[in-house]
Amino acid sequence: MSGDVVNLRQFRKQKARTEKDKVAEQNRISFGRTKAEKQLTSALNDKAGKALDQGRRETTPDDGET
Repeated sequence: MSGDVVNLRQFRKQKARTEKDKVAEQNRISFGRTKAEKQLTSALNDKAGKALDQGRRETTPDDGET
């Protein structure tokens, strides 16, 4: 019935390191982009926005819409 003896202080420190590593990995994914990658994403978003705006129809008050 005897289990493994665990040092609680070391266990807590190891758990804290693991949690810190998880947060660091998420931050690397979210914020760790190069300037070129950010500019590419911005350019692609601008291009998509312009393409969307080109497909819109202009409405005038004479069309009977209110």
